Amino acid sequence: MCGIMAYLGGRDTVEVLLEGLRRLEYRGYDSAGVAVSVDGKIELIKSKGKISVLAGLLQNNKPEGRAGIAHTRWATHGPPSTANAHPHPDCEGHIAVVHNGIIENYLELREQLEKEGHTFRSETDTETLAHLFEKYYEGDLEAAVRRGLKQVKGSYAVVAMSDKEPGLLVAARQYSPLIVGLGEKPGENFAASDPSAIIPFTRKAYLVDNGEMVLLTADKVQVKTLAGKAVKKPVFHIEWDAEMAEKGGYKHFMIKEIFEQPHALRETIGDRIVGRRMGLNLEGLGLSDGYLRRLKKIAVIACGTASYAGMAGQYAIEKLCGVPVIVDVASELQHRESVFDKSTLGIAISQSGETADTLQAMRTAHRQGAKLLAITNVIGSSVAREADGLLYIHAGPEIGVASTKAYTSQILAMLLFAVHLGQVREAMTPRVARRLLRGIKALPELAEETLEEAGHIKSLAAKYKDIKRYLYLGRGAHYCSAMEGALKLKEIAYLDAEGYAAGEMKHGPLALVTEECAVLSAVVAGPHYEKSIGNLQEIRARAGRVIAVANKSDKEIAKYADDVIRIPETEEVLSPVLAGIPMQLYAYYVADIWDREIDQPRNLAKSVTVE
Repeated sequence: MCGIMAYLGGRDTVEVLLEGLRRLEYRGYDSAGVAVSVDGKIELIKSKGKISVLAGLLQNNKPEGRAGIAHTRWATHGPPSTANAHPHPDCEGHIAVVHNGIIENYLELREQLEKEGHTFRSETDTETLAHLFEKYYEGDLEAAVRRGLKQVKGSYAVVAMSDKEPGLLVAARQYSPLIVGLGEKPGENFAASDPSAIIPFTRKAYLVDNGEMVLLTADKVQVKTLAGKAVKKPVFHIEWDAEMAEKGGYKHFMIKEIFEQPHALRETIGDRIVGRRMGLNLEGLGLSDGYLRRLKKIAVIACGTASYAGMAGQYAIEKLCGVPVIVDVASELQHRESVFDKSTLGIAISQSGETADTLQAMRTAHRQGAKLLAITNVIGSSVAREADGLLYIHAGPEIGVASTKAYTSQILAMLLFAVHLGQVREAMTPRVARRLLRGIKALPELAEETLEEAGHIKSLAAKYKDIKRYLYLGRGAHYCSAMEGALKLKEIAYLDAEGYAAGEMKHGPLALVTEECAVLSAVVAGPHYEKSIGNLQEIRARAGRVIAVANKSDKEIAKYADDVIRIPETEEVLSPVLAGIPMQLYAYYVADIWDREIDQPRNLAKSVTVE
């Protein structure tokens, strides 16, 4: 879950590297470093802490060279420290390496290298790569990297440089994300973990696949297999604008991205809903009508926030289409091989498209004969490339670690698929399908209305600022809202918060309810309304304080809640898109009151690319 940036060319190398790192800091921010090739040697500067600390060190000690590599770290092996920061050198400092991933057999390799006389300076698995490449280096960095990686088990995106070949960078990928940026100015090229790092400089890229190696000079990029066979790559054009990854006057990326949700939802809909008759066009879905008619069950493969988007989709698909849906976190689902067979569709949901557990579960599903639909934000990502069918959400770059606009766009994509599946299987009438699609098309405007509650929600955050324990409740379509709301508060405010299916309150959680506890509950019009009201009465009878997310037209809810956050009316199956927004806003304003690191919460990173 680290960020890699590499550059060769005529610009200020350190400034290019730092700019790339700043845009990758959401991937990791406990330490950072750069290595620059200067007059036949490698100058290495790194530090514990955020990129601003590294930038301060470089201000008066900037290496001047035309090639460099850089890294921002999220610790896996060894705690955050300067010694454990990347880049890592070999014994003599002739080779330097940056790496994202996990070398699973690093202890075995390290013990062997130490027996051979190599001295290690860090506790990381990555340093093993530097020593492996040193071991095999005989004047040819490409050959040394190839031989070294043959010894490695695990996942990696790696970029290496040598002081003996100062104009060359060698990169390789196995499971961890890596792209190559093709300079739009003559005489420069880039490599990075994802497009956000390079969009200030170029929008042309190669997407590096598993088992591929890349040789970069300032003037040339060669892609090969690890066996040495040349690979011809199509040029990928990055659609995001650089400005989309800037704060644009907002205090944090997270609040900016919350307010971008109406636009993101419009982009997800795009031209998929067609004409006055509400036709649905999921071009590129990649799953035939015949297959969709035959499938017997669906398994949602996702982690964290994406899994809660999957729960919203589960409710919609089962209600509208009558197809049973399993939702399990990917880290568990990858070991449940009996879930998948030829009659199962796996739906993999991942904002980045590089989530390691999701990818492993996808591979389990494929081995068992299941087909896979990917719902992802990043075009050309690993999840997209390993799936049989695709639904891109087109939400634009999401920098804040706590997902917001991707979550609601993922739910929307699931809803579009649910309607399509219902139409194909003739589980809904054309009239019902049109009604649902009209409701979906109205969601961006309704999201704008929901955001008008921001001031009220901010005042509630201040009112309840001393509350340390939260319960989040939901039924039916809003079980996911409870789970996601609690997760948001945990992620960025560091407060105890648990999400529950409201019917479970009597089975244990009710013991936690006191006057020191606040309960947030999504209570919208639908078949679960009366029972949800009953839960609120149980809480208030025990002195718990209730904040309800309810419809604007609900005149009864104020009798059962201390405070109410209003959202517009829509179809019950569509309402999780709107209910998610107040949950995000409440968590954001509470975290801001507590002065938390909202965009970069402690111990977390945006793209979980290691298991």
